[in-house]
Amino acid sequence: MMKLLKTLREAFFPKSAKGIPVGVFVAIVAVLVLVAILAPLLAPVGPNTQNLMGRLKPPGTVARGTMFILGSDELGRDLLSRLIYGARVSLSVAFLSVVLSGCLGTVLGMAAGYKRGWVETIIMRVVDIFLSIPAILLAIITVAVLGPGFINVILVLALTRWPRYARVAYGQTLAVANMPYVRLSKAMGASWIRILGLHILPNIIAALSVVATLEFGLMVLFEAGLSFLGLGVQPPMASWGAMLSVGRNYVSNAWWIATFPGICLFLLVLSVNLIGDRLSEYLNPKSR
Repeated sequence: MMKLLKTLREAFFPKSAKGIPVGVFVAIVAVLVLVAILAPLLAPVGPNTQNLMGRLKPPGTVARGTMFILGSDELGRDLLSRLIYGARVSLSVAFLSVVLSGCLGTVLGMAAGYKRGWVETIIMRVVDIFLSIPAILLAIITVAVLGPGFINVILVLALTRWPRYARVAYGQTLAVANMPYVRLSKAMGASWIRILGLHILPNIIAALSVVATLEFGLMVLFEAGLSFLGLGVQPPMASWGAMLSVGRNYVSNAWWIATFPGICLFLLVLSVNLIGDRLSEYLNPKSR
């Protein structure tokens, strides 16, 4: 346990680091996660509670007994409450889509790298087809067919982003599959599923973790983009992307509606990307 804590401290709070330690951005992500989990306890009012007498009120305004700390939107809903519940939506979509796409891509990539032959040909050609289409365009087309909604957005993002995991898992598996311990296990009669699960996966999980960290930030942006276009989670559910979409219509007289969700997206994506970069550097000794 102490060794694990020491490793994490060296990775995110290196003594020789210049500028802001990555641990600060880890703290930002941790705070956002806690806010999302504790949303019902932290939100001043319900995210969908309307106060038409308090429409488009600037931050710090009190209307009909409600204190709008970050202002209100076009329906008089508290912006702070919607930001808190929007964090739950953005983080949930990103986490679940990363888990689903990571599992699917990793399994297919390892199978292609270990089995080779026609399995490799079919899987990697499908990967090439998916990677040749812009991810956001593929996501828009798919969600337009399946329809918008919370569950559909998760499925769409998972189905459009698995090829990146498959490509990394495929390359890493090719490098590990010929190791002596893998050949010995195969000679002793171990099944290919057992070999992949016990001998190959533990040795490639570090590279896949870096990909998952970077993909998490992309999933947040994709969810926000789809919600911005009206293809993501649907009203009245709070979403940072949907709040940005509404806020663009009120930039001149209610700047806070779009500004605060934009700041939250910026901080979350920046923090996750910097954490991913730091993990990549720490897990790859050649880059240090």
